[in-house]
Amino acid sequence: MKIIVGLGNPGKEYENSRHNAGWAVLDELHKELGAENFKEEKKFKALISTANFNGEKLVLVKPLTFMNLSGEAVQPIAAFYKVPPEDIFCIYDDLDTPFGSIRIRTKGGPGTHNGMKSMVQLLGENFPRLRVGIESRGTTSALEHETTAFVLGKFNKEETSTFKSMVKKSVQAIKTWITDGIDASMNAFNS
Repeated sequence: MKIIVGLGNPGKEYENSRHNAGWAVLDELHKELGAENFKEEKKFKALISTANFNGEKLVLVKPLTFMNLSGEAVQPIAAFYKVPPEDIFCIYDDLDTPFGSIRIRTKGGPGTHNGMKSMVQLLGENFPRLRVGIESRGTTSALEHETTAFVLGKFNKEETSTFKSMVKKSVQAIKTWITDGIDASMNAFNS
């Protein structure tokens, strides 16, 4: 069994924002797998769906705790299903990764991402993650911008097709992780 977590914020005002890139990837994976509908699990403070892929049971998780408390949803889910950190795959937006790129890592610190700070605080550093690059300063977005407004903003028209491609690529990277392992996924998809 594997848990796949997309980090994001609940609520209409956050839909399609850069900060909800993790949810966008999880939604596409959900669709491609033909997974059951997401259901709110109040005891876990999350939307949860399950699916099977390549003989592996998957638990798809969208924390409803808001980004900065994501670990508070994921840690109890991992404990309930008895899933070790190395089988928890986390997807999130990353300002330090260039727009159009994705980066997969086996483990590591949280960097500047508050959702990841919560995840690392409650799960440790030994879980794989996929960073969806949202930084495009001076390319498709303004060179200077206020960080919070930028990450909570929506992709502009020029960025939308690139973002959709990143989402598709991220889903393929996750499927490769499930079937062939993290090293194969990193080798094939890190850009």
